[in-house]
Amino acid sequence: MANQATWKTTEGEKEKRVEFKVGDTIRVHYKLIEKEKVAGKTKREVKVETHERTQVFEGIVIALKRSQENQSVTVRKIGLGAIGIERIFPLVSPWIKKIEVKKHGSVRRAKLYYLRSRTGKSAAKINEAVDPSKSQAKPR
Repeated sequence: MANQATWKTTEGEKEKRVEFKVGDTIRVHYKLIEKEKVAGKTKREVKVETHERTQVFEGIVIALKRSQENQSVTVRKIGLGAIGIERIFPLVSPWIKKIEVKKHGSVRRAKLYYLRSRTGKSAAKINEAVDPSKSQAKPR
C-alpha cells in the first residue's frame, strides 16, 4: 500500500517487519545515552559516567515522510496537563530498538495536523479500523 510505512530490524538471522500507517497508535522504543558528572574523592576530580537506557514513546502517527532512504514518522501524544508532545523518528536509525503497533486507526487524511488544535479526549480520538478478516458476520 502507498500510505504505509515499514520498519525492519534484523535480530540474529531473523528479520522483523512492522507495518503501520497514519492514524495508528504505536509504541517506539528508543535508546537514550545519559551522561552524568560524578564527583570523586577530591573536589578537582570529576568523572563522567554514561548510562544507556531504553525509553518508550507511545502516541498516534500523524505524518509519514517517505523519500528514498530517509523515511521518518511523526508521533504525537498528550502529556500531563493536556500538553501535546510530538517527536519525529527517522525509521532508519540505530537508536530505535523496537516499534509496536498498539491499535490500528481508520482515517481519511494523509496528515493528521488537525489534531494539533484539539485538546482533551478529542485530540486522541480516532476511529478504530475494522479488520474484515477478523470480523465474523452473524448468519440470519
